[in-house]
Amino acid sequence: MSEPEPLWREEFPVETAGESYVSRRQFAKFLVLGSAGMLAGNAWIAAKGATEKGRDLPTLAIARHDEIPVGGVKLFGYPTPDDPCLLVRLSEEEFVAFDQKCTHLSCAVYFDARTREIRCPCHEGRFSALDGRVLAGPPPRPLPRILLERRGPEIVAVGIDMQGGA
Repeated sequence: MSEPEPLWREEFPVETAGESYVSRRQFAKFLVLGSAGMLAGNAWIAAKGATEKGRDLPTLAIARHDEIPVGGVKLFGYPTPDDPCLLVRLSEEEFVAFDQKCTHLSCAVYFDARTREIRCPCHEGRFSALDGRVLAGPPPRPLPRILLERRGPEIVAVGIDMQGGA
């Protein structure tokens, strides 16, 4: 006497032969929906970039001239406190500032005073401390440079050069 077929098998008839089969219609539907999602995402990124280029950036006093020693660094936020940046004093009169996020995978970069480079510890990316250009590693673009002005004893951030060392 054979056992009756379990109830779950009746309600969920799964055959292993048909499990991995994907019809052309299903594949085409996947491609169309995936492509539409990618298009929408790229359109959103382009629109966001276009609106940010046109906005006015604040003027922000970030340090006093005598506050940072030569070879020293100060962290600050620009254009908002949530945007980490790095101010470096290269010489008596030369200050540079860059976005502190690596252009590869947004790891925090740091200034190496010994080599006078800005380094990314995640994948060994290296940037020039003079202009932010890529020296080595996987970063695809230079670091965005924060535009600085000296107003009396103050070092003031006045804008962002997204091209960096390009």
